[in-house]
Amino acid sequence: MHRNNFKILFALSFTVFINTFGFSQDIPKKGKPIKAVEDDSLVVDIAVPNIEVPVLSEKSQDSTFTDSIKPKELLEYTVKYSATDYTKFNHKNQKLYLYNNARIDYGDMNITAGSITIDYNTNMVYAKGITDTVSGYTQKPVFTQGTNVVEPDSIIFNTDSKKALIYNSVTEQGEGTVIASLTKKENDSVYFIKNAKYTTATDLDDPDYYIRLLKAKIVPGKKIVTGAAGMYIYDVPTPIWLPFSFFPQSEKHTSGVLIPTFGEQNDRGYFLQNGGYYFAINDYVDLAVLGDYYTNGSYGLRLESTYAKRYRFRGNLAFRFENLISSERGFPDYSKSTIYNLRWSHSQDSKANPNSRFSASVNLGSSTYYRNSLNQINAGSNFLTNTLNSSVSYSKTFQGEPQVNYSVTATHTQNTQSQSVSMTLPTFQGSIGRMYPFASKTGTKKGIIKNVNLQYNLRGENRIQTTDSLFFKKEMFDDARAGFQHTIPLTTNFKVFKHFSVSAGTNYNEVWSFNTIKKTYDYSTRETITEDINGFDSFRTYNFSTSIGTTVYGMFNFEKEGKDPKLMAIRHVMRPSVSYNINPAFDKYYESAEVINADGLTQGELDAIQSSNNLEYSRFEGSIFGSPGRDFSSSMGISIANNLEAKIKDKDTTKTEPKKIKLLNSLNFSSSYNFAADSLKWSPVRVNGSTQLFNNQMSINFGATLDPYALDNNNARINKFNIDNGGSLFRLTTANLTASWSLSNKDKGKKKDTDNVASDNPEDVLPKNIDYANQQIGRDEDENGDNENEEGVNFYNHKIPWNLRLAYAINYSNSRRQNEISSHSLMFSGDIDLTTKWSVGASSGYDIKNQGFTYTQLRFSRDLLSWKMDFSWIPFSERTSWNFFIGIKSSILQDLKYEKRRQPDQRL
Repeated sequence: MHRNNFKILFALSFTVFINTFGFSQDIPKKGKPIKAVEDDSLVVDIAVPNIEVPVLSEKSQDSTFTDSIKPKELLEYTVKYSATDYTKFNHKNQKLYLYNNARIDYGDMNITAGSITIDYNTNMVYAKGITDTVSGYTQKPVFTQGTNVVEPDSIIFNTDSKKALIYNSVTEQGEGTVIASLTKKENDSVYFIKNAKYTTATDLDDPDYYIRLLKAKIVPGKKIVTGAAGMYIYDVPTPIWLPFSFFPQSEKHTSGVLIPTFGEQNDRGYFLQNGGYYFAINDYVDLAVLGDYYTNGSYGLRLESTYAKRYRFRGNLAFRFENLISSERGFPDYSKSTIYNLRWSHSQDSKANPNSRFSASVNLGSSTYYRNSLNQINAGSNFLTNTLNSSVSYSKTFQGEPQVNYSVTATHTQNTQSQSVSMTLPTFQGSIGRMYPFASKTGTKKGIIKNVNLQYNLRGENRIQTTDSLFFKKEMFDDARAGFQHTIPLTTNFKVFKHFSVSAGTNYNEVWSFNTIKKTYDYSTRETITEDINGFDSFRTYNFSTSIGTTVYGMFNFEKEGKDPKLMAIRHVMRPSVSYNINPAFDKYYESAEVINADGLTQGELDAIQSSNNLEYSRFEGSIFGSPGRDFSSSMGISIANNLEAKIKDKDTTKTEPKKIKLLNSLNFSSSYNFAADSLKWSPVRVNGSTQLFNNQMSINFGATLDPYALDNNNARINKFNIDNGGSLFRLTTANLTASWSLSNKDKGKKKDTDNVASDNPEDVLPKNIDYANQQIGRDEDENGDNENEEGVNFYNHKIPWNLRLAYAINYSNSRRQNEISSHSLMFSGDIDLTTKWSVGASSGYDIKNQGFTYTQLRFSRDLLSWKMDFSWIPFSERTSWNFFIGIKSSILQDLKYEKRRQPDQRL
């Protein structure tokens, strides 16, 4: 029995040994070795005394446990895929099949197609559309990688090398589209194409034009470099072929050459205009250097720069210079001149600094620049500009109580007709905010005392009057005038009898002048000599004023029992006011001119000369802030402001409130009476008003001056009322009327906003500067509708959009019995869209007084899908000319154009 137990124990020990150290031929998972079993429950439960179990060494692992051949990694990224019909994986061929609305996402690559096959053995992806017996070839692949999108017929892509073959692809490159029969994707940044078309047309199935590229290299977002390239219009080849071409596609601004415009000018020969180089200096500023050259020797130079910094400022700067030569040297009509123009615009973002602001708007140069410039950019109606204005200002506010403000401004005004120039270099203005010395810190300000307030204002100027010939020369400063003006207004306001508002105040004024004069009378030549004196001098003035006014409301109702009139009521608002002003006489600042060469004159003759009015003067005459008043003035002013509104029943029966319309926006009367004057105490009555008609489409402004005094035989005013002289109560001395009317069928039946209100400025109907060669023409949006032909014209319900702007002005003068119409004119401008592609416009005017047409311009425009055709014509005047232009709308191909212009005739 003991022997049998030993055999059983030996068998169990052997079994445990085999199970512990034995392995099968299966390869275990990498990185997870199987640990040996140290103890077995069966062995522990059976006690075997006096028997020693030999310690066995750990068996070495089988060579198959760590195979020297590593498993192959199939793909670099995780492949995410989906399909509508099915996804099938072939284990034997290691291929994945996706069908119907298939989609694959692999890294930054995305492919959608009707059918996609992935070969894991070769790392190839095959994508194509599916063929339907009804729809044909549908669900074409769309290949997206990063920002690049390609829409081919089919595609083969290698996920390992990232190379691809793309068949019949359509891809957007900047503003254009590339349609290629075969494209080889070399890497993420380089594509090679063969037999391709480049176009900016919207209809890619049948583009109206394209540039055929035999071979090309595309660097997305940077450039397209091609071999031989030719222009095709509706698949018809044109003679425009280039051995190579370059299309910039950079999303950032880059430096490059600016192609000039070629043409001919009547008396200066052939020319190249607006050619040069564009410098992309950095992200904040750029510079364009442009030049013009004419075969007779004339030339021009233009520098243009634009700068901007987000949330801080933006602006542009332009300088233009032209050297003009007429005829040829040696001929009597030979002439040589230079003209220039400087423009600068700067605006500060309101969020940059709320307490300080800098702005600039500068337009200065030669007075004849726009009239004599040869550059086509200045063509059009710029020659009608009569004034050039400039302003550069900086202002700062110091918050607090009281608030302190100051500003420094440089201004420039130039009359291009008289060639006079007026400048302030600079004007300084400072002020301390309104202060209430007697008001409590809390509560409202009521009463005369609590409403007493005062301010302090300071203004300093350095004013220059010069001419165009002395502009920017040292002589322009010879007649400069400088001075300061201090003003302290002290005012208060209060109410009396509940309905009357009363204001009263006084104003202290002190002027510091650095330029005064001295007059002497030369008896021998009988002339008054004026001598300029440079040095500090000053004078002080003050005045008093008060006014009382109220508002009166009146309502006249037309509604009665049993009647429901359309006109329900008329509301009249009247604001009368009476003012009184006292201006003391400051004759202490006046003196008589010294008489020289007075030998032999009697005292009576001297007194007669001294008493002459032209010898009584103030030394502050001609200073920038004027001279103090010599005569005492005590005057009363009367004014009445009116407006009329009507309430009418609204056509919309669902509305319960009546509709309000304005009959008269304003109707004002004003005059004054001078108690201290010895004659002509009443000033003329001035009347002005305005109204709007036809749903605010027509704006009317009118004014008149009525004089109560009569005229003598010399047409001079006399101290006698006109009614006492056998005339009417008033003499109409001046009158004016301006009306502007804006008509359009686009907004008919729609509510008008403030943008559609007719302008009061007649110049709004003047022709604008139209130059097709230099403008970037935006792509027009077509209005699609049912039952339309290829031009978008709906023959069943077609409307012809049109707009018409009219301006009428008349002025009457009769101050000295001339009884004449001083000016009388009508101006008009309009456009008609005959179709969605054809547009016709005209701008002109008629001088009714002088019986002649003013500057006239006719315009014709044709939208040719990707192209734009324009024609403008000035049929008569000194600038008779025409301009024809046809070119591509896209800015990247704006140099593909044809332009022909007829310059104005040469005038000797």
